Order: sequence, then C-alpha cells, then structure tokens
Amino acid sequence: MAAEGQYPQDSLQGPRRVDAGTLWAGGVATALVAALIALVGVVVFRGVFGIPILAPEGDGVWGNVSTTWLMVAAAVAALVAVAIVHLLLLSTPRALSFFGWIVGLATVVVGVTPFATDADIASQLASALINVIIGFAILGLVSGVARTAVARAARNG
Repeated sequence: MAAEGQYPQDSLQGPRRVDAGTLWAGGVATALVAALIALVGVVVFRGVFGIPILAPEGDGVWGNVSTTWLMVAAAVAALVAVAIVHLLLLSTPRALSFFGWIVGLATVVVGVTPFATDADIASQLASALINVIIGFAILGLVSGVARTAVARAARNG
C-alpha cells in the first residue's frame, strides 16, 4: 500500500486530480498510433499476404476509401477511450479497472464483428486481428498515459 499522500499506481482509487494536458496529448498520440496500426494491418494483409480486406482484390495494396475509414475509426476510438478514462478518473474508484473492462469488451465486439459479414474466412480473420490489435494498443497506451497524468497531477498538486 502506498504511503499517505502518494497515489498507488496499480489501483488509482478514489477521486483524484488529472493532468488533462498530459492525458489528452497522450490521447492524440494514441489516436495516431491506432490509425497507423490500421494502415499497417491493411497494407500487410493486402500487400504481403494477398488477403482482400476492406476492398476487392483489384484495389491494390492500399485498398479503397474503406482503409481511410478504418484509420479514422481507430483514431476516433482512441479519443473516445481518452474521454472515457478522463471521466472515470474524475469520478470512479478503481477507474482503470472499469476502463479495462470497457475497452476489453469493446475490443471483443470489434474482434467478432468481421465474422458477421459474408467475406471469406481469411478476410474475416485478418480484419478481426487488426481490430483486436488496435483495441489492445488503445487499452495499453491510454492506461499508461492515464497513470502518468494522475502521477504528474499528484506531484504538481
């Protein structure tokens, strides 16, 4: 257990101050990483493995506008995650536990969604893998940024 006046970094319990600038700067960086994971995933599966995800096979390595939409969706998901963790940090005990469950369950949803399409199994698996990697990246990066933002606010408070 942490000494009085220190924030336990593993649980982040109770209401606390948050360095919003640090949190949102990290959130913007996470959004960029998430968008780039989407792009890399599409390029690898389409270009290296020849799996036509998000567009017909004849649309090349980039695919079509669906690739851009996936990148935008990944970036928006990261920013939504930052908004959620910010609200949780300000209002909820064990904020990162709840955040982990929220992002984890959302990742499961986006991970199984490709299997509800009529795409071939290789495309479904590739899309699911990209979605899950994006979800894990958002979870890990935003959680780490949240810990830093709380610790920085505690040191400066």
